[in-house]
Amino acid sequence: MAAITDILWGSVDLHVHSGPSPFPRRFSHVEAARDAERLGMRAILIKSHHHNTVMDLLAMQPQFEGIGTKAFGGIALNNQVGGINPYAVEMSLRMGGKAVWLPTFSSAQHIAAHPEGGGFPTASVELSNTEVSVHGADGALLPEMTRVVDLVAESGALLSGGHLDGPTIEEAFTLAKERGVERMIVAHPNFVIDADYAQAQRLVDLGAYVEHEVSMYDPEGTKKWDPKILLDWIETIGPEHTTLASDLGQPNRPLPVDAFIRVGEILLDLGVSERDLQRMTRDNPGYLLGLDD
Repeated sequence: MAAITDILWGSVDLHVHSGPSPFPRRFSHVEAARDAERLGMRAILIKSHHHNTVMDLLAMQPQFEGIGTKAFGGIALNNQVGGINPYAVEMSLRMGGKAVWLPTFSSAQHIAAHPEGGGFPTASVELSNTEVSVHGADGALLPEMTRVVDLVAESGALLSGGHLDGPTIEEAFTLAKERGVERMIVAHPNFVIDADYAQAQRLVDLGAYVEHEVSMYDPEGTKKWDPKILLDWIETIGPEHTTLASDLGQPNRPLPVDAFIRVGEILLDLGVSERDLQRMTRDNPGYLLGLDD
């Protein structure tokens, strides 16, 4: 078997939590890219729950000189950007953004899973948070949702289901597919989202990929889920529809590269082929980020 670093060389991490951010972070965006270079990562996608990371990256551009790993940004539609705000999405994508996350910590599903911030980081400054819904009073998707997905389709960006519940993600992705969005993803379906295999398969049938976080299955991490759970998901949904990402950058948690290596080795030991591991860490996320467009 090839060395794990050779197998994972050129990976793409679609879920990096670097700073600046109101949530404490262990490294900056530049430091995250430099660390990813240890694994020859082709690219990383910087996610903030609070703001448009594209502007951070543009401001830091000179500091990325000489770093082989490219860093891209996007916007999450929580309270701090005005919720389902097409104007904020428009600016992010037209300034080079690669992703739009539907509500994460402002979703009803997240608020129910983490009441008063339980089990989730506490911001370093006092911030308000109330539910951001993708539905109007009539129960239908907001008109602003149509504009958001049209902007995503126009730019070829990635649409994430955020931390919405499974049925709501399915409703949003159905609209997105109808409006021409080609890249969609649902993160950690068995954590917060609470989607089962059947629900995830319906999302896949709409064209979505299922993302799992190596941080959840890293034996040196803080969550320490059984890797056999991850294997079951991969075998059920298929590696061709699966991506692996880190969801790391928080203080006192592993570095993304180290978690990728440890979980990659575990999956190989459990019988996942080298080719399938590359598909989930390199090919699929590279497509979703539009690296070869």
